[in-house]
Amino acid sequence: MTKLKIKTGDTVKVIAGDHKGSEGKVVKVFIEKNKAIVEGVNMVKKHEKPSAANPQGGIKEKEAPIQISNLSLMDKDGKTTRVGYRMEGDKKVRFAKSNNEII
Repeated sequence: MTKLKIKTGDTVKVIAGDHKGSEGKVVKVFIEKNKAIVEGVNMVKKHEKPSAANPQGGIKEKEAPIQISNLSLMDKDGKTTRVGYRMEGDKKVRFAKSNNEII
């Protein structure tokens, strides 16, 4: 299994696909599937049957997972960057390769 460089809470930009150019915060990461849910990106319509909790039913919009390879991490300047790892003392930290800042 590969190590994913995008974590929950990161701000990312979509670099490929139908939603190219969209930005958002990562809500959840699915490590096994190499996918992530990004806030406000890849919205799909889901038909819901009426239930006790939702007696009306209807069509709801929700975020669908998007492939991790289509996402790029954004640094503090708002530019996309690659992610690297290095040792700072006894801790392993992530850093942005564009400006060497710790993420």
